This record gives sequence, structure tokens and C-alpha cells, in this order.
Amino acid sequence: MAQINVNNLTFAYEGSFDNVFENTSFSIDTNWRLGFVGRNGKGKTTFLNLLLGKYEYEGNISTNTIFDYFPYIVNSEELTKTAGELIESWKPGVEIWRVMCELPELSIDAELLYRPFGTLSFGERTKIMLAILFSGGNDFLLIDEPTNHLDKEAREIVKSYLKKKKGFILVSHDRDVLDACIDHVLVLNRASIEVQTGNFSSWWENKEKADSNARVENEKHLKEIGKLEVAAERAGRWAEKSENTKIGFDPIKEHDRSIDTRGYIGAKTKKMQKRVKAYEGRIDREIEKKEGLLNDIEEVTDLKLMPLKYHKERLLFGRDYSFKYKDSDNNVFDGLSFVVIDGENGSGKSSLIKAILDMNRGIVKENANFEGEGILEVPENLVISYINQDTSHLKGFLKDYCELQGLDYTLFLSLLRQLDFERVQFVKPMEQYSEGQKKKVLIAASLLTSAHLYIWDEPLNYIDVFTRMQIEKLIETYRPTMLLVEHDVTFKEKIANKVIRL
Repeated sequence: MAQINVNNLTFAYEGSFDNVFENTSFSIDTNWRLGFVGRNGKGKTTFLNLLLGKYEYEGNISTNTIFDYFPYIVNSEELTKTAGELIESWKPGVEIWRVMCELPELSIDAELLYRPFGTLSFGERTKIMLAILFSGGNDFLLIDEPTNHLDKEAREIVKSYLKKKKGFILVSHDRDVLDACIDHVLVLNRASIEVQTGNFSSWWENKEKADSNARVENEKHLKEIGKLEVAAERAGRWAEKSENTKIGFDPIKEHDRSIDTRGYIGAKTKKMQKRVKAYEGRIDREIEKKEGLLNDIEEVTDLKLMPLKYHKERLLFGRDYSFKYKDSDNNVFDGLSFVVIDGENGSGKSSLIKAILDMNRGIVKENANFEGEGILEVPENLVISYINQDTSHLKGFLKDYCELQGLDYTLFLSLLRQLDFERVQFVKPMEQYSEGQKKKVLIAASLLTSAHLYIWDEPLNYIDVFTRMQIEKLIETYRPTMLLVEHDVTFKEKIANKVIRL
């Protein structure tokens, strides 16, 4: 067992207005199964890259540990090579037999090591990379969101595999995966960093209690400050009134007062003024105790949605529907009737969405790149708000994006703030955003679009846990008509009233 000690770490990207880390200190053990949790853009992936030595920083990270990172980078040229050919560049010195020993635990055949990497599914690529990752010696492994784009079955396999391992940091926003795979949590709070024993649920329970106690303590201090301010103001008025009687008096009206009374009044006033100073000191101490109490509380703002009502109850209808691309001999799926869709990678979920969107946009069959048989009905004038899996088209600045999408720029920024965007992000080009921040741009655009039907294709990839909870509450509150593709088990259990599996 070794330790990774972080002391007074400070880091900012070149040209950035804000520090990602500032005087940050903590320690972790290399035999932990450590979950890494935090809001999008807080610096999780950045910290992993700092451990890998990719950036210069101030402060100190001390350890004798060797790190390895998932996912391995694969360029377009390497997609034509096999995983067997790429192993040496990914993890130099690893022996192929060690990789093959890991593959059965991931329910994958060794034959896939000798297929072109670009022909493998997301799930197959993830499993092969994980097998190679864990084939080394005593490396401490940095695993960055391994379950994105994976279907339920693949997630279960990866989850079971990681449960048997140790010596890694797992960056994930999937509550089900975190609960199953980790024994410690490293959390990037709003104003602090904490390390706790346990899984995500135990940390979240502790956080809710701590937040509740902080709110109660804050309220207590506010009441005490209010009482002290009233007392200080009252004592101040008395002192001022007493001071005003010190000079000048009418001997006829105040016949019982002598010149010597002036000294007595002065002493009394001084005593009152000391009392005011004492109250002010107590107010300052109460304010000091109150400071920072609410800094780490996650205040999740309730989101709003403006769904449209369609004049017909049925928005989509499919019966015995089969679908294939024109350049393919095989159907993507056969005989489909649906309400909400789920299924393995490659089962046709996104293809079905594409068919619905093309029909909605009025793309006629002759010009479409797909062929469908059976019944798939999309009524006329149906307004659809769509979130794509892909974020690569997000480039340039938010103002230009809003103009292109026909969105109110002010409302758009306000909604992004509710999704925990810092204002400093508004002046950056979207190419500098994290994947989670890019996904929030797409979600905000969809939420600002009044629609009859919301079609979201894997909207939660890269989205932080707190925003997932925020979106769950939104859907439960407004209950819009939605067609969702999503593999987050907890999210599906909370919001889906019907699931159709392809």
C-alpha cells in the first residue's frame, strides 16, 4: 500500500480567468476503490491529468506510484489496427497472456483482440481496454467514466468486474455503479474537498445530514445576530439620548439638576457606548461563526418546462415496424410496437429515433437513407425537441448558438446558471467546455423549446449526479411526453412509466 499526498495544489489552464484548484490538500491510499464525485467542470478529469504529469502546477503531489489511464486514446488511423497490435502502445511491456486472463471476467472472447478496433462496439472496446488496464503490475488506475454509451448488460458486466478489483480512482456519475464498486469517496464540493469511507449512498446520506445541520446552525446564528443588532441599536439610542442631555439645561424646568450632574451623565453615556461596542463584537463573532456554513451545500434549483398540448392523444404509433439502412441487407429491428425504448448497444434505438425525426421533418422515403416496413405514424405539425448523443457540433460562443437555435440568450444563460454553470464559462468558446457542460448546453436548449414530444437520446452521459437528480424532479413534476434512451438504472426506475426493450 502506498499513499498519494496532495499539498497546496493550485492549477489554472493557460488564459483562464479562474483556478480549477486553489491551495488544495488531501491524501488517498492506492489500495482503495475510490469513487471521484463532483459537479461538471469542477476538475475531475483535470486532476487525473495532473497525476499523469500532463500539466504544470503549483504545490506538490508526492507519490512513488505509477499511473495508467482509461480510456486509451485511439486516433482514426489506429481504428484499422487490432487491439492486439495496439496493446504495446497503450500499456508498454504488458504480456498478452495476462490480458487474455482478464477477458473471461468481462464476458468477452479473446478473438476480439484480433479484429480491427473500429469494427467493435462501444461495449467491446470498453471491456478490452479495461482488460489491458488491469493486466499490469501495481499501477494505480485512473478510470474516467467507463460506462458512458454502454447498455444495461455491458454496465452490469463492467460493474461486476470492478467490484473484484482495487487500486483505482473511478470517475462516474452513475449512482448504481458507484454504490456497487467503491469503498471510499473523493468529493469535489463547492468550496472544499473531502475524503470519506463508504460508497456514494453512504456519502450522500452523510451529506444530507451535514447540510441539514449547517442550515439549522446558520438559522440559529441569523436569529442571534438579529437579536444582537436590535439590542445594539437600542443601547446606541440610549447612549445618544443621554449624551444629548449633558450640555445645557433650564434651571427653572430642571431645578433638581446641578452642574455636577454633567459628570454623572458622561459616565452613564460612556457605559452605554461600551455596551454598544460589546454587542458589535458579539455580532462580529456570530458572523464569523456563520461564514462558510452554507458554502458546500448543493442548492438544486427547480427547473421549469413548457410542454405543448397536442390535439390528439396519440403522438407516435408503430406496429410491426421493420427498419434497415439502404446500404445494408439486414434489418436493424423487426416487428416493433413501442412506447418507450430500451435495449443493447446496436439494437436500433438511435436508428428508430432518426426514422421518427426524418418523418417529422418531412423527408420523403425516396430521399431518406433508411427503408421501413410496417406502420410508423408521426402526426402532422408535431413539434419535437431533440437531444442528440453527439456534442461534437458545439463550437463557438453561446450567443451565436442561441441565435442559430432561435433561443432567448438571457433566458438561456439563466437556465445554464440553474444547471450550475459558472458565469466565467459564458465568455469561453464551447470547445473549452467539459463533455458534461456541453451536454448541459443541449439540455438547456431542449428545456427552452416548447414541444409536444421530447426525444432525448442518452441525455445523461457525462452529466453530474446533482443535475441528474434535478432533471428527475423536473420530469416527475411536469410529466411531459418523452421518448428517452437512457441506461442509468436509477434514473430509469424513477421516471420511466413504460419501457420497451429492443
